[in-house]
Amino acid sequence: MIEILQWSTLAICCAAAVARIPSAVRGENRSLFYIFVLATLAILLSIDGPYIAIDRLLGGTNFANLILRFVIFGVILLVGYRIAKAFGAPASIRLILGPVGLSILAVIAAATIVLFLLADTAGSVTGLTTLPSRSPQNAQLIRLYAGAGRLYPAYIAACLLPATYAAISSRLPGGVRIGAGLLTLGFAALVLGTFYPLLPVGLGHLEAVVNYTGAIAFIMGLIAIWICRVRTQAVARKSSTAK
Repeated sequence: MIEILQWSTLAICCAAAVARIPSAVRGENRSLFYIFVLATLAILLSIDGPYIAIDRLLGGTNFANLILRFVIFGVILLVGYRIAKAFGAPASIRLILGPVGLSILAVIAAATIVLFLLADTAGSVTGLTTLPSRSPQNAQLIRLYAGAGRLYPAYIAACLLPATYAAISSRLPGGVRIGAGLLTLGFAALVLGTFYPLLPVGLGHLEAVVNYTGAIAFIMGLIAIWICRVRTQAVARKSSTAK
């Protein structure tokens, strides 16, 4: 089931990126194209086969995982700004791009790099979830590194949840409200990610289920809003031509 979720998410995200190429070439809304490209890379680096192949090319020390963390940071920052702007949430924009938000990003990014460098990460393992425990101290460093990587996406999600949740019951077009609902589900999954360390060992598979379900909801939410916007623009052009 997890493999189906992984490859389905990758296919959806890749298709969305390809569909945005013509608009990006015309210079229309290129940031959305970049979001889908980065998200596709993030999903690719989350799947066993591609991850291990890429990481071995980089030296087999799970450097690909560090790249993945920063790709996710970039995606969530771009998405956070676009969504906050689209839903008219200036408070969310300030929390994301203001001094507080940028300071949080800098601290988390620095902590992620330092913890990665301090830990012994030799041996390509997707997500570092099954890396052999060489010592209790190293295992703790890996857990702290993983936790640091989840903090920034959870922070951005928490900043955006009020705006997307409020949009569900607003008077916005139906497609936008559907997209807002899907985005709310995706952001809720990111916030829940901070509680993964509390899961019992036997329920560890729920982490992957929540992650990929949230990713699919997140991507489909962006697609729903994009389709609604395209339809609105098409109707506006037809009305203008008819006049």
